[in-house]
Amino acid sequence: MAYADFVTAMMALFIVLWLMNSSKQIQEAVGGYFKDPTGTAKQVGSDMVGSGQNFVVTKDNMEQLKEELQRAIKEVPNFDKLKNHIDMTVTNEGLRIELTESANGTFFDSGSTKISADGEDLLKLLAQELGKLPNKLALEGHTDSKKYPPDSNYGNWELSTDRANAARRLMQSNGIRADQVSQVRGFADQRLRNPKDPLDPSNRRISLIVKYLNKPGTSEPTKPSAEDTESGTPSQNEPANPTQKKE
Repeated sequence: MAYADFVTAMMALFIVLWLMNSSKQIQEAVGGYFKDPTGTAKQVGSDMVGSGQNFVVTKDNMEQLKEELQRAIKEVPNFDKLKNHIDMTVTNEGLRIELTESANGTFFDSGSTKISADGEDLLKLLAQELGKLPNKLALEGHTDSKKYPPDSNYGNWELSTDRANAARRLMQSNGIRADQVSQVRGFADQRLRNPKDPLDPSNRRISLIVKYLNKPGTSEPTKPSAEDTESGTPSQNEPANPTQKKE
């Protein structure tokens, strides 16, 4: 064997040994390069500066984003208490992340727009992860059908919108870019997660939607197939023009 070939082989061996002892994120990033040298593969979850500009999350790799986020949120304090109140579904609009309430309140204090400590921890983590992406985001607030007193000047429409806006403010202070949120929506009780029980606490929720982007090199938005349906939100009952609030 020529000396130059021997040196090259030894260098390759040392690189492999280094990669085997590096972080999982670096291993996945290097593996992604060999699978797609152009750099447009599913490079989701890297913590390298500027990585969010190197890929576009489309219908083709939205499932990858879902898996990465599911792994990330396991690091949130009290995850065992929260895991049954976090639901992620790939829908016609994008990746829908639903944070549902319990009878005693999980992410918000009962009847209030104040975010709980557990809610802050989760929203901050999501903000840090999603802030790396070029995708636009939409936030939705939903309530159950419990009514406020007839003489009240505040109701479910206001509560649902104010909670979504509170989530937006917190996330924009912890990683989401100022121009990343495209919509803040309040639906009151018009999109019940459990229509059979309008008072079910799970109807009270915040929904965060990571919207699809154009595929690289195209001018048309990614169009999900008819097989992608939204879980837990009965589209046949949805109003055509939901109330929206932007800031």
